Amino acid sequence: MKKKLKKHRKEPGTALLMSCGIRFFLAAALSGNQILGGYAPFALGCVAASGPGIGALAALCGAALGALCLMDFADALPFLAACTLILAASAAFRGNRALTGPRVMSVAAGLLFLSVAVIYVFDGSRALSECIAAAGLVGASTWFFWPLLQPGEGRSPAEGVLFLTATLLLSVQRLDFGGLSPGRMLFCVLLACTAFSHGAATGTAIGLGLGLTADLCAGNGNCLLTAAFGFASLLCGRYADGQRWRGALYFLGGACTVLLTTPDPLSNPLLVECGSGVLLFLLLPDKLFRPRRAVPKPVAKQESAKRLKERLNLAAAALRDLYDNCALDTIVTEENPAIIFDRAAERACRNCTRCERCWQDEYGETFRALNNATPLLLDRGRAVPEDFSQSFTGRCIRLTEFVSAVNLEVSAYLLRGQYRQQLDETRRAARRQYAQLSELLAATASSAEETVPASQREQPPCRFGTALRAKRGESVCGDTALSFRTEDGLWCLLLADGMGSGAEAKEESSLTCRLLRQFLEAGIRPESALRTLNSAMALRGEVTGSFTTMDLCMFNALSGDAAFYKYGAAPSYLKKGSVVRRITGISLPVGLRDGGTAPDVTHVHLDPGSFAVMISDGVADPAQDQWLQSLLAGWENDEPQELAKAIMLESLRRQSSLDDRGVQILYWPSGQQFPV
Repeated sequence: MKKKLKKHRKEPGTALLMSCGIRFFLAAALSGNQILGGYAPFALGCVAASGPGIGALAALCGAALGALCLMDFADALPFLAACTLILAASAAFRGNRALTGPRVMSVAAGLLFLSVAVIYVFDGSRALSECIAAAGLVGASTWFFWPLLQPGEGRSPAEGVLFLTATLLLSVQRLDFGGLSPGRMLFCVLLACTAFSHGAATGTAIGLGLGLTADLCAGNGNCLLTAAFGFASLLCGRYADGQRWRGALYFLGGACTVLLTTPDPLSNPLLVECGSGVLLFLLLPDKLFRPRRAVPKPVAKQESAKRLKERLNLAAAALRDLYDNCALDTIVTEENPAIIFDRAAERACRNCTRCERCWQDEYGETFRALNNATPLLLDRGRAVPEDFSQSFTGRCIRLTEFVSAVNLEVSAYLLRGQYRQQLDETRRAARRQYAQLSELLAATASSAEETVPASQREQPPCRFGTALRAKRGESVCGDTALSFRTEDGLWCLLLADGMGSGAEAKEESSLTCRLLRQFLEAGIRPESALRTLNSAMALRGEVTGSFTTMDLCMFNALSGDAAFYKYGAAPSYLKKGSVVRRITGISLPVGLRDGGTAPDVTHVHLDPGSFAVMISDGVADPAQDQWLQSLLAGWENDEPQELAKAIMLESLRRQSSLDDRGVQILYWPSGQQFPV
């Protein structure tokens, strides 16, 4: 009995010692996770979430040990100052539950860190944007670590465990084995599990947040990880439907959609890491995943859709705000060419006996001679003695040395100009990606409202016809034709013509059609999907030099409304009886310059018994297509496949086989009734 009582007396002390040890080692480990140029926000969040008392003191000691071992002195000093302020505030608020809750402490920790870090912003050693981002991460870390370090507060520790796991993986991300990062591989496993278990809303939010943080840690300016992780998590959570293989397939497809359309060097290893992560996700035991309800309640489903829409709209607004703020620094200042002569004079004239005469007594004449020579040497890319006036060359006793120094500085000046232009293009591309991702999320949110699936309503039937023919001498047709129906009941017809002919053209056109189909089936509006695809393919075109025409027809069989979207595509034709209407566009193909341009859009209404005919430019010359309009006007059969064959045969008879040919036809049978 005495032994039992003695054991019970020791248990509180043992638990306290373990609690302090956990805080100590966790804060020390998180001190090594430094991002944004030397900040350690996760360790500060651990100190703030430890609360007042001996546990917070243990966390402070661990943070101090980590700072001394893992940080430079310049980074450790403000870090320890912020830790001390946070601990002091926590001790001052002790006993007041209203001021020691997770919300107040999260805000207080971020503000206290900001009060210390802003000092280094004012002296120019830190950037304000990095300081604000780190303060936000301090507050977020405090909020998520709170249920782990302060149990019994009524919140589930699951989100804290998830955040802690992601935080530790950020440190592992820096490891590199053969060009691959095990940290990013585990990121993919974590995101796939989260999206599969908790749905699209949670998966997308965590994917965007984790991807953006990983981009900040890696110093990526194009938000590649943000786009890849966010879109992959969205598709996995949206279309997994309780089956892990479907979730893995959509996660990998979403990542490939982003990574295959960018020339970033990180995209290739990231593809391998995503594939490895998906494989590990499939190998996990089933008991790790909570059961999913097969038939959710209608009210719960409606609330889930509403929450998804709100979160996507918030994410879209945040990215749009980020785009607007990034656009403030788009002005690229040109360097003054006078710096060429200043630096050349430092090299060649400093020790010259006539330096004072040239640069002080006769400075006006020297200035005019150099100013007149500037356009000549910048246009040529180098200077020659003849560029300078005779009065200058006559008195300069080190002309050869001076011209050589000028040539060195001209080369450096031109290289700096090229670097500024490339940097400006990179910034513009990153801003466009922010805007495009914002549009995608906003478009997805607009389609997230709960509606009755069109597949559950009566669908008037449609029939289709397709004909493809390769260029003479080629075994593969470079055109691609697809037809499918979305979950909203819209019929989609795609016809793409890749640049050139043969297998390479087929690869480009099929890639464009496949990516566009994935966007449309994900519920993204056609305009947003096409603009995003055009921007992505424009980046790809900078590397491959290829482009693709895109012709899209979307038809609502319940209302008879149709829309044609064209990027550099050949004319389309509408036939009702003997009346033929021609639809054209003027936009450039997908993948050419100015990737942000919108497609040509034409909205029409089809009557029952109408044909919609789409062709590639190899079928008929747009300036000489009267024969095609006559064929359509005289056609009396109601079989679209027969009409496609007839158009192809007549095209082969009239046109030389110098290009691939493609025909795509939709026929809406007569006798259909519109809903009132």
